[in-house]
Amino acid sequence: MNHLPRTPKGIRRLMVLGATLFLLTPLMVGCKSSDSTNSDQTSPTVSDTFPVTAATNIAINSSVFATFDEAINSSTLTSSTFTLSEGSNQVVASVSYSGTTAVLNPTNNLKASTTYTATVTTGVRDASFNALAESYTWSFTTKATSDSTAPTVSLISPANKATAVAINTGISASFDAALDPTSVSATTFTLKASDTAVSGTVNYSGLTAVLQPSSNLMANTSYTASLSTDVLDTAGNALAEAYSWSFTTGATADSTAPTVSLVSPLDGATSVSTNSSIAAIFSEYLNPATVSSTTFTVKAGTAAVSGTVSYLGYTATFTPTSNLATSTVYTATLTTGLKDLAGNALAASKSWTFTSGTTADSTAPTVSLVSPTNGSTSIAINNTVSATFAEFMDPTTLTTTTFTVKAGTAAVSGTVAYLSSTATFTPSSDLGSNTTYTATISTDAKDLAGNALASAYVWTFTTGTTTAIGPSAVSLGTAGNFVVLAKSAISTTGTTAITGDLGLSPAATSFITGFSLTNHSTNTYATASVVTGKLYAADMTSPTPATMTTAVSDMEIAYTDAAGRVTPDYLNTGAGTISGVTLSPGLHKWSTALSIPTAITISGAANDTWIFQVAGNLTVANGVIVTLAGGALPENIFWQVSGQATLGTTSEFKGIILCQTKIEMQTGAKLSGRALAQTAVTLDANAVTQP
Repeated sequence: MNHLPRTPKGIRRLMVLGATLFLLTPLMVGCKSSDSTNSDQTSPTVSDTFPVTAATNIAINSSVFATFDEAINSSTLTSSTFTLSEGSNQVVASVSYSGTTAVLNPTNNLKASTTYTATVTTGVRDASFNALAESYTWSFTTKATSDSTAPTVSLISPANKATAVAINTGISASFDAALDPTSVSATTFTLKASDTAVSGTVNYSGLTAVLQPSSNLMANTSYTASLSTDVLDTAGNALAEAYSWSFTTGATADSTAPTVSLVSPLDGATSVSTNSSIAAIFSEYLNPATVSSTTFTVKAGTAAVSGTVSYLGYTATFTPTSNLATSTVYTATLTTGLKDLAGNALAASKSWTFTSGTTADSTAPTVSLVSPTNGSTSIAINNTVSATFAEFMDPTTLTTTTFTVKAGTAAVSGTVAYLSSTATFTPSSDLGSNTTYTATISTDAKDLAGNALASAYVWTFTTGTTTAIGPSAVSLGTAGNFVVLAKSAISTTGTTAITGDLGLSPAATSFITGFSLTNHSTNTYATASVVTGKLYAADMTSPTPATMTTAVSDMEIAYTDAAGRVTPDYLNTGAGTISGVTLSPGLHKWSTALSIPTAITISGAANDTWIFQVAGNLTVANGVIVTLAGGALPENIFWQVSGQATLGTTSEFKGIILCQTKIEMQTGAKLSGRALAQTAVTLDANAVTQP
């Protein structure tokens, strides 16, 4: 389909909307019903805007958008109720409406380097004719140039080539820039099984479009989702090329309620920066249409905080319109109106409190870990690239624009997902062999207080010629900064030798026993003669408590990820007892406990991965040695244990243990890997070395 003319800008949007508005208007226009059965008396609210409040460097050819928390009576959205002004001068513009978003389209380009104020008045009413409780106003400042850069797809769900996808899922695509919502429709965003189109509805909110099939998908079937070049950004730029990806369904529907994995600020946090945003990280992708200022609220006592809610990937963010009041207790609430892409709602509302401090945060965020590491070689051509940050980031600032991978000057096509503290770039296809790549996180990446990286973070790596075998590695996030991490206690007896950092949270320093700790003068960490590294606990001086809470949450997220992998390559090997076997790369699952009474070998190349899912206890007998062969590395081996993990006396074990309960290392046992336990870790004259 040929693109509609670009000038004047409003013509194309009005043509796209024409038929829709013609059909919808008779249904939506009219006075408020006097029917006493009409139970909707709730005022609509503005849940998101483009540009956001106080935004700068906005292209002069941009349109202005206001998204509401519910459907609006389109007849009440006019150039009188949705306005844009430069001082006292109103900008000549047309107003249109699609989904839950109103579009104000200036007739001419805006002035350069100028501050504009947008206003949505109380003349705007919802479908039940309830008016906005008060006018909503926000301002932004333009830059000197127009925007001619094509938008790109930054994140998709299901992932490309994903298998065992739930048959009742929605299909989502997120972008690196805000889109014109009138350009996102069932015509420009499609789903097919072979050549058969799937009927459904398409909605756009924030940075994400969702295609919701009219009925469940067919089981065990390959589907292809496509976005056409008629998808436009807020400046009218089209996708440079059509984008498509494929996935295969499983046999079942998803009926699991999403959960809240982590919040920021933390529950009970004090001295929170007054310019901080509030964020919640979920166990899975949500339907962005359900994430709004109605389902995500912040209050000081009973007084609601004004702000906008954005959503991308796993993270919802509430950005207050102005700085928080100093030394004030706030309560954030997530309601059961939040739903995942399969329509499952939160099982129960979640609330948490925090107390603001007296100052704003002006400290630039930093990158703490990257993968592949800087300068590494012989990297598998099907590898992903990731960066872990030292604090929570604004997920909307981590996209294919701000996180790039290049071979020379040639950009690699891919998607960027952000979970907890880690951003991951997944190439659309395999990387080239024997090629040096440069990964870059730009200074447009920002934390939740709006602070940007002080300088771009750049690192390089070189591929080899091989493809890694096995599942994608489990991201540890900031938990990967620790060789031993636990929640309730870490103890040692005998002459233990640990290489790497230890962490404990929410338990206090007093529950780290047997180490003869020496506190640093800052009380942010401690040292011990048996540890080549530092020891951290939840009761130490800030920022350690927040750092530890994040690390423990990342550990729990990693455990859930490992436990949630489906379609094992090997099931119940040895009926739960393995002796003398060689384990190849892949997903290994035991639906019972696992016992290792004699030596085993884990064999594969340096880039291969193993995930071992153990439904019960993991017991390694005394003296048993786990040998690595063929170049296999302990950092690529993940033991997900739902019971207790016990390493017998003088045993030698390899890999990262993600244990839901306790890890016990008996006298003289050695571990090359990490001991990450959701209760306690007990040591007795052990050698523990991080990979």
